[in-house]
Amino acid sequence: MKKNVITLSACLLLAFGTALADEDPLSQLIFNKVMPAMQQDSSTDGSSTETSDNKAGQLNSDELLTGALSLIGIKYRFGGNTPDTGFDCSGFVRYVFSQSLGIALPRSAAEISNLGKNVSRDELQPGDLVFFNTMKRAFSHVGIYMGNGKFIHSPRTGQSVQVVDMRDSYWKTRFNGARRIASIKQ
Repeated sequence: MKKNVITLSACLLLAFGTALADEDPLSQLIFNKVMPAMQQDSSTDGSSTETSDNKAGQLNSDELLTGALSLIGIKYRFGGNTPDTGFDCSGFVRYVFSQSLGIALPRSAAEISNLGKNVSRDELQPGDLVFFNTMKRAFSHVGIYMGNGKFIHSPRTGQSVQVVDMRDSYWKTRFNGARRIASIKQ
């Protein structure tokens, strides 16, 4: 099932994206990491497809983004922190960091905003955490930056984990800042 979700997510992102693979970091991730991994996975007997980077214990943003993309379509649920229960924004980010990189993050977006290094909007890199004021208080919403102005998040009741453009007027006016978790290699 997870492989099908990743495949569908990759296809949707490529179909609706506007940049070419050599111009867009998100498309580069899909072309260079997600699609080859799915092809390798489908041609094996189901055994592990760990890369040498994973075996060496290196953490990188590709692993994080691949894990996040695999959760597209999971419903929002306030206080949710697993695919089975659904996710709120911080539950989604916590789950992805824990499952993809083995990093435990605090429970709330505001608490997470105190971690790592402050990053300006023009210095954003895939895997950085982006924060927004969506509830009339700073750092009330968090997502994971994917490159090319897009981030992935669990938005609100009635919606599901999705990729959106942070340059859209709603997100642009609510942007609070970004943080880079030090142990992630770009």
